[in-house]
Amino acid sequence: MTENLLPQVAAGSPGAVESFLRRHQNMVWGLARRFCRSAEDAEDATQEIFVEVWKSADRYDADYGSEVTFLMTIARRRLIDRARRQGRRPATELLEDAGTLPAAAVADQAELQDEVQRAQQALSQLRPEQREVLDLALGQGRTHQEISAAIGIPLGTVKSHARRGLMRLRELLGVADVGTEGLA
Repeated sequence: MTENLLPQVAAGSPGAVESFLRRHQNMVWGLARRFCRSAEDAEDATQEIFVEVWKSADRYDADYGSEVTFLMTIARRRLIDRARRQGRRPATELLEDAGTLPAAAVADQAELQDEVQRAQQALSQLRPEQREVLDLALGQGRTHQEISAAIGIPLGTVKSHARRGLMRLRELLGVADVGTEGLA
């Protein structure tokens, strides 16, 4: 079991602060990177989290949980607060002047047509029920609930057809599997 550093951090021990940072920075950075839009934003969030931990270190009580639990509770709260603040702010990226946007090149249009053709061909290779569900979901923007009511099959079956159909499309199109967490 590792030594609890937060009581030493609360006492102002500089060595404890450095040890705590070394021990936990990668974990906090990884969490911040998943929550934030950019690496710079994640760096700022990570710094805010550790500053909050330094300010709150005297409240740590080992009887209520580990240092990691204490740290991750603060990290989660800070990241949620940050996401809410950013959600209320308009995006600050500058939009290009319409006059400076390049016109679509003929090669780009040909490439797009090729990709559409590949996608249509892959869709045609799906099972009919998967194709129907994906057409309603992707083509018409219907929810799983709406699809279930429209074609008269259980909601779970609609979700299964959608998930399996998307997995099969990825396979047919040669798309690298990026995980299926968001498909369930």
